[in-house]
Amino acid sequence: MTDQQVGSTETTTTDPAVDASAARLEVRDLTIEYSSGGYTVRPIDKFQLDASGGELVLLLGASGCGKTTLLSVLAGILTPTAGSVRVGATQVIGLSGAALTEYRRKRVGIVFQAFNLLPSLTASENVQIPLRGTGVHARVARERALALLDRVGLAERVEHRPGDLSGGQQQRVAIARALAHDPPVILADEPTAHLDYLQVDSVIRLLRSLADGGRLVVVATHDDRLVPLADRLVNLTPRRETESRPPETSDLAAGQVLFEQGDAGELVYVVNSGTIDLVRTREDGTEELLVTVAPNGYFGELAPMFGLQRAATARAGSAAQVTGYTMRDFRAHHSGSVGDLLRGAVDATEGDV
Repeated sequence: MTDQQVGSTETTTTDPAVDASAARLEVRDLTIEYSSGGYTVRPIDKFQLDASGGELVLLLGASGCGKTTLLSVLAGILTPTAGSVRVGATQVIGLSGAALTEYRRKRVGIVFQAFNLLPSLTASENVQIPLRGTGVHARVARERALALLDRVGLAERVEHRPGDLSGGQQQRVAIARALAHDPPVILADEPTAHLDYLQVDSVIRLLRSLADGGRLVVVATHDDRLVPLADRLVNLTPRRETESRPPETSDLAAGQVLFEQGDAGELVYVVNSGTIDLVRTREDGTEELLVTVAPNGYFGELAPMFGLQRAATARAGSAAQVTGYTMRDFRAHHSGSVGDLLRGAVDATEGDV
C-alpha cells in the first residue's frame, strides 16, 4: 500500500466551513481479518492513514482488496481485528450503544455503492429519512432536504422517485442524504460504479467541492479516472512491476520463509536448487501444503501479474536457491502465451500464489 499526495482539480462550489478538528482522521495499525472457505483472509494489515478536513482521500484498488471493508470500519459498522481509528476526538473502535449510534448518524455520512434509496419515496423523502429518524420536525426536515437537493443540483427533481432518476441523479440524492446531519466526514463507496461517463462528471465535481468546504472525503474506488480529483492517493492493490531490474537470487536455509501469505508480490521465482513448499494457513491455524516446487519450476506469478496479495506462504522445504524476476523479465524469458503461463503454474488448480 502506498500513500501519496496528488494534485486536485478546480472546483466550482463550496460548503460553509467545517470544524477542521472534527474532520481529522488517524488510523493506526489497522488489521482486518475474516473467514473465507475455511481460510483466514487479511485484506488490511497494519494500515496507517492520517488525513484532515479539506482533503479528498482516494482508496484505490481492485475488487476484493478490502476497500469496502475499510470504509465499514471507518463508519463504525465493522470491528477490526486490531488497530485504532480516531475521528476528531472520538476513538471509534470500542464505541457501543448510544455513542456508536450518535457517531454513525452525525459524525460520518455514508454514500453507498448501490445508492440504497427507497424506491417508494421521493428524492426529498429519501433525504429526510436520517433527519426524521433523530426526531427532527417534519417541516424542518423537508426544508433541509430541499436545501441539500438544491446543493447537489436536483432542485427540479425533489418530487421524483428513484425509478424516474438517472444513475447520476440517484447518486446525488444519496450524497444529499449523507449530508443530512452535516457530518465532518463523508465516506463514499464506488460512487461512479454504476454511472456512464456523462454522469460521472457531476458526481466527481460534487465530491471535490465537499472536500473544499472543509470536510474530509474518503472515496473507495477501482476507477483510476478519479485520481486527478484526489489530494491523497492510497493504493490498496499492490502494483505489479512493469520495468526491468536485475534478477534477485536468494539462498534459503531449510524452513526459511521467502514470503508470507497476504504479502504484496512483485516477483516471480524460479527454483535453481532444492525445493520450495507453498503452504496456506487455515482458519484454525493449521497449514495445508499446496505443492512442493522442484528445481526449474516457478511460482508466485499471479501476484505480480494481477496485483494480488500472496495467497500462500513460500518456505524452503530443504536448503534452496531461488531467483526472482519482474513479470516483464519473466515473460521475456518464458516461452508461450499468458494462457500457457497460467496452465503451467504449479498452483494453477490450487489458487493464486
